[in-house]
Parts: sequence; C-alpha cells; structure tokens
Amino acid sequence: MSMESNKDEALKCLAIAQKHRSAGNYASAKRFCQKSLTLFSTSEAVKLLEIIELEYQESEASSSQAGGSSSAEGRTSAAETHPSAAGARQRHTGESSKAEGKAKANGDAAPGGAQKKRDYTPENVAVVERVRKCKATEYYEILAVKRGCEEADIKKAYRKLALALHPDKNGAPGADEAFKMVSKAFQVLSDPDKRAAYDQHGSDPDSRFSGMSSGRGSPAFSRGSYGGGGFEGEMTPEELFNMFFGGGMPMNGGSFGGGPFGVFTASFGPGGFRTTRMRTNVRQEQPQAESRSIWVQLLPLFLLFAFSLLNALPNLFASTPTPDPRFSFQPSPRYNVERTTGDLHVKYHVNAAEFSGHPIAAELARNENKPGPALRKFESNVERAYTQDLFAQCQRGLDYKQRRKEQEIGLFGIGTDWTKVREIEQEPVESCEKLKSLGLLK
Repeated sequence: MSMESNKDEALKCLAIAQKHRSAGNYASAKRFCQKSLTLFSTSEAVKLLEIIELEYQESEASSSQAGGSSSAEGRTSAAETHPSAAGARQRHTGESSKAEGKAKANGDAAPGGAQKKRDYTPENVAVVERVRKCKATEYYEILAVKRGCEEADIKKAYRKLALALHPDKNGAPGADEAFKMVSKAFQVLSDPDKRAAYDQHGSDPDSRFSGMSSGRGSPAFSRGSYGGGGFEGEMTPEELFNMFFGGGMPMNGGSFGGGPFGVFTASFGPGGFRTTRMRTNVRQEQPQAESRSIWVQLLPLFLLFAFSLLNALPNLFASTPTPDPRFSFQPSPRYNVERTTGDLHVKYHVNAAEFSGHPIAAELARNENKPGPALRKFESNVERAYTQDLFAQCQRGLDYKQRRKEQEIGLFGIGTDWTKVREIEQEPVESCEKLKSLGLLK
C-alpha cells in the first residue's frame, strides 16, 4: 500500500515538473523531477530529468549570447511562472515575457524579439466584444447559458467559445482576456460546489472577499499540497484548454496523465490563473464505492436469511410429529368410541381404528390404561374446544334474551308487560348453565 502511494505521489510530482518545464522554469522542474525519483523511480522521470538538464544548458547558453537585456527578460519570465510570484505588479510584465517566450519556442517570433501581428476577422472581434462586455463574475452571461442549464450545456458552450477565442484561432484585441474569462466561467460552473456557492452569493467562490467560508484561503496565495488523491498548483487557460480537449500534459510530443486528470477546478484571481485541484482515479473509485454500497444494502437480507436458516435447522432433522386423533362431541358411525376427559369430564367420541393405531393408545397400553403426557395433552385440547364452543353458545343466548327484552319494553316502556319481561330475564341459557356447572362461569 505504501509503495502504491509513493508511486502516485511520484507521478504527481512528475506532472508538476513537466508543467514547470513547459513554462521554462527549469529549476523548479528539476527539483520536482528529482523528488519524483526519490519517491518512486520510473523510466519516465529519468528521461524527463535528462531532457530538463539538456534544455536548461541550452537555455543558459542562449541567454549568455543574447546579452544582459534578454537575460533579464528571461529571469522575469521564469520568476513570474513560479507560484510565489502572485503580485499584481509583476503579472503584466510576466505575461508579456511568457507570451514572447512561447512565441520564440514555436518559431513565431519576428527578428529582434518582436511578435508577429495576428490576423482576425469581424466574427472574431464580435465574439471578443460580447464576452468582454460581461462583468468578470457574470459567468452565465459569459458562456451565454441559462442559470438552470445542465452540465452538458455548460461544456458545450465552453467548447464553442474556447475554440473561437483560442489564441491560435483568434488574434483580435482582447481575445486573450476573453479566453481567460471563458475559462474561469467554465471552471466555476462545471464544479457543483462552486456553482452552488456562486448561485447563492453571486461572486467568485474562490475569492477571499466573496462571503463564502473556505478553508483553502485565497487562490492568489495557494501553494501546492500533496496527498489525498490530488494536488494544487498553477494552471493556465491554455493547459485547461488542452485538458478539456483531451490534450493532457505534453511530454516529448506525447501526453502524460491525460486520463486520470479528468476532474479539476481552477480560479483566476489577483495572482493570475491559479489554484487547480485535480482528483485522480475518479472513474476507478466510483465503481468500487457503488459495489460496497450494494453489499451494505444487501447485508440485512443476508443476516435475515441466515437467522431463518438457523431456526429451521432443528426442524429439518427432527421427525414429523403425529397429529392428534380426530374427535367429535356427538356419536356417529365414524366416531364410534366414547371417552371422557380426566379434568372436566367432557364426553367425546373418536374413531376406534384411528385411535387404536395412534401413539396415545400405545402409551395407554404401556401405562396400563393410566393417562400419560400425550393423552393429557390431547384431552386438554378437547376440553379447550368444548369450552370455547360453550362460551360462544352462551354469548349468543344472552344476546337473544337481550333483544327479546328490548323488543318487549319498546321505545319508552309504555304499555309494557313487565311480568313477561321478568320471565325473559329468568329464562336459563343451557350453554351458560353448563359453564356454571363446570365452574367456568359465575
């Protein structure tokens, strides 16, 4: 587990090293690359370290030939790229130097360091002006989407505007700033937590002054933090563009980490376009979490099934009990043997053949016709059935007497034959009298 964790941290450091290398900050790139090798040695880190050292030597050689002016310019650009250079005073100088450095790296710079004029069309100007007319925090208006839109609509709008405002496609004045505004709007609205905070406060959820409590602090002062499945650092709109369109992080003409870095957030604050948090292995973790959730939900069912099985085990191995003999309280050709219970002396009748083949008869034979436990249990059931029937008959008889009495009295008792009422009251109910004789009714 520890080796796997070190490997993940090493890959994160390697990604940061590649990012600093792309920005021309070879010192930081070398430091993170060496840290990656310390955590977990990989062939990619060794190869990248060799490339960084080679490019650094070439950069030093070209800087010494260019003279003091261009050397100072290169130092300003490198200092701006570092996360600690977040001051507004250095940002404009750093951005111009970075743009010129990228132009030189791509072979687009004119002789003497002057940047070529980029072409643009009236449509390019129109989309730039529309975006820049919006306020910096009017994210829905910048992307031209409704507040209740779905995440797919936000991605579609960003894809369209990012392609229209990308520096390689749009050279209109202000296109770079519009491109940053679109990137910032997408990063806020594509993050459910930040979007909810923005909808509530109407301000930048990453800003210290937005009214939203945040444990991360201001994005301008954010530093890289490692562990927990992600890292924070600087990210430019160009890098966001590359990651959204599947470019990943370039490494020797290929890509590094294009797949895992699918979920991220970023902010554009006083210190520039900063504070990106990337969560790796999201798609791999979700199926595992869903699988665990299903097992947790099914656990009570498994426990219930196991408990039922344990209760049924004794019955599975026990012999099936023999049912009691059938009986009747009235004699008939079927029930042709009369018997009397030992407690209440209730007479009942059983079938001779059935009773003689029952285990109760065998018990009587062993006990010399003395009642045993099986017979006492059987006769107890007979007495219970007999008394329950008597109670039901008694209740019906009493109800019938009450109805006759009320019918005789009438509504107001006018013209009632009270002698007849008393006779009705004194009429005995046979079933009730039997219960009294058995001592079950007072």
